[in-house]
Amino acid sequence: MVPLYAAHSIIDAHLLKGLLAQGGIEAHILGEFLQGAVGELPPTGFIQVLVDEADLPAALETLEAFEANQNSSVRSF
Repeated sequence: MVPLYAAHSIIDAHLLKGLLAQGGIEAHILGEFLQGAVGELPPTGFIQVLVDEADLPAALETLEAFEANQNSSVRSF
């Protein structure tokens, strides 16, 4: 397994994992349960999405689409 994405939150990690699963790519979340141990400050960099090395090229395409969608949904007022 190789790291694909360092998630900002467990929600982002699960959203990406779900998108990868739709494309037939198995993914695992590393550090999923560390977020609650930190306390009131949200951790960053602890949660990673991992994929098999053979799936990395296809997973990178899915990640690019995921990040593009995340950036397009941010609105400034």
